Amino acid sequence: MRTDIYQSPLCERYASKEMQSIFSNDRKFSTWRKLWVALAESEQELGLPISNEQIQEMKSQISNIDYEKAKQYERELRHDVMAHVHTYGDACPKSAGIIHLGATSCYVGDNTDIILMQSALIQIKNLLLNAVEALSEFAMEYKALPTLAYTHFQAAQPTTVGKRACLWMNDLLFDIEQLDFQLNSLKLLGCKGTTGTGASFLELFDGDEEKVERLEQKIADKVGFSKCQSVSGQTYTRKADFAVLQVLSGIAQSASKFSSDIRLLSHLKEVDEPFEEKQIGSSAMAYKRNPMRSERIASLARFVICDLQNTAITASAQWFERTLDDSANKRLSVPEAFLATDAILNLYINVIRGLKVYPAVIKKHLDAELPFMATENIMMYCVKNKGGDRQKLHEAIRKHSVKAAEQVKLYGVDNDLIERIKADDMFGLTEDEIDMLLNPVKFTGMAEYQCETYVKEIVRPLLEGNKQRENVTAQIYV
Repeated sequence: MRTDIYQSPLCERYASKEMQSIFSNDRKFSTWRKLWVALAESEQELGLPISNEQIQEMKSQISNIDYEKAKQYERELRHDVMAHVHTYGDACPKSAGIIHLGATSCYVGDNTDIILMQSALIQIKNLLLNAVEALSEFAMEYKALPTLAYTHFQAAQPTTVGKRACLWMNDLLFDIEQLDFQLNSLKLLGCKGTTGTGASFLELFDGDEEKVERLEQKIADKVGFSKCQSVSGQTYTRKADFAVLQVLSGIAQSASKFSSDIRLLSHLKEVDEPFEEKQIGSSAMAYKRNPMRSERIASLARFVICDLQNTAITASAQWFERTLDDSANKRLSVPEAFLATDAILNLYINVIRGLKVYPAVIKKHLDAELPFMATENIMMYCVKNKGGDRQKLHEAIRKHSVKAAEQVKLYGVDNDLIERIKADDMFGLTEDEIDMLLNPVKFTGMAEYQCETYVKEIVRPLLEGNKQRENVTAQIYV
């Protein structure tokens, strides 16, 4: 590892080797060569004088890339594609004259970008499915555990821990829908020439428009795509990059929301994210267990969400059929968005698989607020079963509630509202009646049912329909 120059933390610390491999030089430039082979094969099949020997020579050198020679050529030519054309030609002397025949730089550059984004989206989908699977297991384990729900981070009507996990899952399922749409919408640029008119290929095929169209479809078939862009300038529309990064931004939004909830729950001591045996939470405060993984999710998510603006500005700034102010930006914005999203989802999976839940603390927080929430049920019960006067009971509860809240806020004591109501003869409630009225399950509504139904009817069919997914270890090393 070089220590005397800057290296991206996305590669050094965060992103998986799988995602790094997708955007590696080896993958990029070998894809360029595969595209050159596909072009030559297709041109041969349509009648151009290209021999089998030339094509076999090109195929034999797809992975044999002399990077140092390519750098030397680029220093001289100031053109990365032509540097690699010459490097490939040096390795394939018999085919040097037909490499890149009729093509422009974007033939390899743009088509490769689409191919790599396709691979990266498939990798991201696999991570999303792993995250959803982990969440579904967590949700079912805690589907019936009552917990205090919050609106505005103020105590509200209870829910269950499992139902809350369904909210996190629902965001990710939305992201999967968006990803699938973009994945299915991806199209190659094709081979449309310098301004998108196909003029160079039309010249090669003596004005035969049908052959030019067939050439493009043949190339697409050879690299695993069904369609090419219907029309373009020299490049595919940069709105395609924006559309793909919208998916990644959406995932980052979902993950950041999840991480914020985990951080708040950690503060409440209701959950702990995974914490290694020798992990240090603070260099100064040895007792601390900071939720650093969730914080890292939020930090990286912020980067991805902001990075979307790069592609928006790039798409809006293109001139006519081609301008080059997209190139340097695309080299950064697209790969790094994928690398960061990959890191985010690995962290997400790691956190939810290892999340520790503390039911006793959850119950303590719920018990502290439940008396206030139970007052209406108590009032209605006493009217119905004890012959009480609704208005008098309401006023008594109001006075007891104000006193109890005052004691909690001024002196930090436990909420004694129920003790006050038990001691008030107007209510006439027994211990058993009080316990029945304060059962937390009575206040969670359909939360358990909703959790079960959502996992059974929505989540499991999705997972069953994607059995080809690979299990992700999601180990966090730094």
